[in-house]
Amino acid sequence: MRLFLLPALALLACSQQQPAENPASTAHAAETAPVAAVVYDQQAPAAAAFPETFEAGSKGAYSTADEPLLTGSWHFEDALIGSSDQDHKAGQRAARLRNQGRLTMNFDAAPGVRQIRIKSAAYGADPASTWELWLSRDGGRSFQRVGQPVTAKGTRLVETTFPGLPTTPLRLQIRKTGGSGRLNIDDIALETSSGPTSSLPTAAPPAKQPIANNPASGTNNQAASTREDHLLLGNPSGATSDPANASNYLLRHPQFAIGYNARRGIPTWVCWHLSRAWLGQAPRQDDFRPDPALPRQFYAVTPRSYSGSGFDKGHNCPSGDRTTDLDDNSATFLMTNMVPQAPQNNQQTWNHLEAYTRSQVDKGLEAYVLMGSYGRGGTGSKGLMQTLDEGRVTVPARIWKVIVLLPEGQNDLQRIAAGQGVRVLAVDTPNDNALNPDWQQYLTSVDKIEAATGLDLLSALPQPVQERLQKVVDSGR
Repeated sequence: MRLFLLPALALLACSQQQPAENPASTAHAAETAPVAAVVYDQQAPAAAAFPETFEAGSKGAYSTADEPLLTGSWHFEDALIGSSDQDHKAGQRAARLRNQGRLTMNFDAAPGVRQIRIKSAAYGADPASTWELWLSRDGGRSFQRVGQPVTAKGTRLVETTFPGLPTTPLRLQIRKTGGSGRLNIDDIALETSSGPTSSLPTAAPPAKQPIANNPASGTNNQAASTREDHLLLGNPSGATSDPANASNYLLRHPQFAIGYNARRGIPTWVCWHLSRAWLGQAPRQDDFRPDPALPRQFYAVTPRSYSGSGFDKGHNCPSGDRTTDLDDNSATFLMTNMVPQAPQNNQQTWNHLEAYTRSQVDKGLEAYVLMGSYGRGGTGSKGLMQTLDEGRVTVPARIWKVIVLLPEGQNDLQRIAAGQGVRVLAVDTPNDNALNPDWQQYLTSVDKIEAATGLDLLSALPQPVQERLQKVVDSGR
């Protein structure tokens, strides 16, 4: 039963109708950055009371966007507002999430929330989904999970209750974390001891935010540092989010994108954007764990898969590249981001290359990084091995990385295509514990990495630009 409908506020929710959903589509939308700071809009409308029923929304596509609702502006990632017969809802509309979709409040709820109630169900006849509730008490700069993961299954909306934060303002983020089906969310209620709470004046939405120049960088570069689409330069293997495509499965986390090979138990490639907007003071989390976003039928590699092997759990996207907040850093410890890496390779050669890349970012550059591995059989601290975990995890023979560097700015794809201050570094190393710690000894060209891997790197660039950039061997200086 709807407790608080505010028809007069429905005018706030007028937005353009998006194209109708294509049920067969599995492509993810580009990510945007989380809120950098709370900036209240002095022209904001009056606060609205919960629950959020989604009745005022009209977002009809999965593309990433902000949507004005009765309670305020919400940020939708891989999510829409569904009104079909297959959407399980309390009224005419409910939120619908797919893949690793998220719903995030762009505003704070007033202090005093003691209880949070959220209804969920599987969309249509889809299989079960897992979702989690995360709360922020600092205006969306960081989030922490509250309660346990919830499994939504079946066609009936089931209400789940979570504790609130009674003494501070809070904002919610709902994360779909598992399952191949779509998920309906409805009737989000935030309650105080005296009844439903209201939203505080609307905060700035989580669009790309410029950050102050890093004082340690020694640069006067005034360009805005932003977070960009990790797959801006293309999908190297044409990976898809179809679980039947087990050897080329696309995972898109907010922190990076992965082309995962479930038959090898390691990624074929990982792509990520790096700028000063991704760098901060968050400590290393070291919380290695299986990736809950993998389809249920895939084998879940765990930290134990590497135990006693003589190989490190080697990051593709490094922990040091994701230090803005704890969530970003924690994501780098998902096992889908790992590869069995010879300790000398990981701790010396690769560590030096990662530090070099961040040093360029500190000087006012941004980077698009592609990393992967190929072949079979590497030499760790206990000698040559082909696989780990009874054959479920392949030890690669070679590990490679491509780094595209350019000055901070906007319209990156166009600037790269125009060659405006662009450098392309390509490194290909043996996965061997006797490796030279100097990564510059292994510089090569993108063309040679493509020939060895069969991947199509930098495919979003015009063909003449690809040909020009991919044949260059950088000096590494």
